[in-house]
Amino acid sequence: MSISIGGMFVPAIKGQGTEEQQKKWLPMAYKFQIIGCYAQTELGHGSNVQGLETTATFDPSTDEFVMHSPTLTSSKWWPGGLGKASTHAVVYARLITEGKDYGIHGFIVQLRSLDDHSPLPGVTLGDIGGKFGSGAYNSMDNGVLRFDHVRIPRDQMLMRLSQVTREGKYVHSDVPKQLLYGTMVYVRQTIVADASKALSRAVCIAVRYSAIRKQFGSQDGGPETQVLNYKTQQSRLFPLLASAYAYRFVGQWLKWLYTDVNQKLEAKDYSTLPEAHACTAGLKSVTTSATADAIEECRKLCGGHGYLNSSGLPELFAVYVPACTYEGDNVVLLLQVARFLMKTVSQVAAGKQPVGTIAYMGNIQHLMQCKSAVNTAEDWLNPAAIKEVFEARALRMAVNCAQNISKAPSQEEGFSELSPDLLEAAVAHVQLIIVTKFIEKLQEDIPGPGVKEQLQKLCSIYALHLLHKHLGDFLSTGCVTARQGALANELLGKLYAQVRPNAVALVDAFDYTDHYLGSVLGRYDGDVYPALYEEAWKDPLNETVVPDGYQEHLRPLLKQQLKLSRL
Repeated sequence: MSISIGGMFVPAIKGQGTEEQQKKWLPMAYKFQIIGCYAQTELGHGSNVQGLETTATFDPSTDEFVMHSPTLTSSKWWPGGLGKASTHAVVYARLITEGKDYGIHGFIVQLRSLDDHSPLPGVTLGDIGGKFGSGAYNSMDNGVLRFDHVRIPRDQMLMRLSQVTREGKYVHSDVPKQLLYGTMVYVRQTIVADASKALSRAVCIAVRYSAIRKQFGSQDGGPETQVLNYKTQQSRLFPLLASAYAYRFVGQWLKWLYTDVNQKLEAKDYSTLPEAHACTAGLKSVTTSATADAIEECRKLCGGHGYLNSSGLPELFAVYVPACTYEGDNVVLLLQVARFLMKTVSQVAAGKQPVGTIAYMGNIQHLMQCKSAVNTAEDWLNPAAIKEVFEARALRMAVNCAQNISKAPSQEEGFSELSPDLLEAAVAHVQLIIVTKFIEKLQEDIPGPGVKEQLQKLCSIYALHLLHKHLGDFLSTGCVTARQGALANELLGKLYAQVRPNAVALVDAFDYTDHYLGSVLGRYDGDVYPALYEEAWKDPLNETVVPDGYQEHLRPLLKQQLKLSRL
């Protein structure tokens, strides 16, 4: 979403605008005197920002930039709020002055009249059409935008990081580009927090309904079995419940990271920024992909009724899945993480000590050769044992990739050839971060009787489910033996049984109202079937008893009065 305060228009001006520009534009945006959107993505380019084609050519004779869309593929495509609502946009275009292309820069451009909202001369814009889902993002006016030599004043170039002088000279400012990291960390932190909310909503619906729904298991006319009591249901659902808590805790930690990054920026300490970038990019990718898949799994866990709109799950899925693409395609982000990991491996080899979420790589001598000491299933309850194998797996996968890349004719060729392996190494690193932050949360003083015990169980489920799911990684890197993997799976079954009595309480703890959940299956009072029946009668098809078209189509068929065509 890119409408005013809720989107990227304001953060872009805050991060890239000068103090004068911020004083001019931000008050108008805050007061909704203008409505802004963020126009970066084009019809032909999304993830490859450097490939954008829109141009902003400086004309020194008038002290203006000329905004132009030279090709069809240079049309801005997807910005939220652009199609019908926005009056202004931060437009990203190739800055050209004195005949030289200086790459992508941001410009504030007025698109519509503030008197009658009509497009300004040279501006063509509209909505890009219907999207996935019946409601979902179809309420958002994602738009298309083209410029035909539209002129804007020179001072509407966002000039915090670089300027163009009155004479047309391109000048870098003294402000370091690293300041952009603050905005990026903030946006990705909110995306991870949103993943936690969306996943916990879906899990809340699925757990509550699974406790109400009964199928099979009746003995001599007795009651049927609650679906939540089936091990197959628990093994699919409880890891998602654990993930919802894991993402909430790592999201809380990212809020701290955002504050820490800003403090370092103010102190002109840029040493940890590459690590913060890689960390937030990876977490955005892993949490959004897992959440999208988990919402769909929750729909399946609710059986046929989960497919009804009134379950709340189809709409939740349709609204959420774009998160896998916006603010960075998830695969592209993981490849950025992988590049950072390869660089870190080479720096560690050169004797540099890594910091933050990659500090574990400094323990390379131990982690490259350690063997897990797990002998019984219960040994996997030890957080130190879990953390060590996740660190060893992440490091060994990264080192293996680095060694294989070094054998390639060139680094870029090796990176391209090994990109599938690099993706897996990046995922392993990010999963380690989430597991570590869950473990660290448990070391805090957690109020409430028995709460920490339940969270410890969820932490073990989250980590051991990942170990079970990615067992091939752990085995191939020698982090665990096949027997240790089997012991982890054995413990998972025991943990599911221990979580079962408190499963409903664990989703009630999210404290979502029925209105917020928007689901007849996830009602707090559990009165599901009357609600389903009542909701069905609200459908517009039930406004008439005899359907439209009966006389024209159904009655002749039923009365066999159709005229037979002649062959």
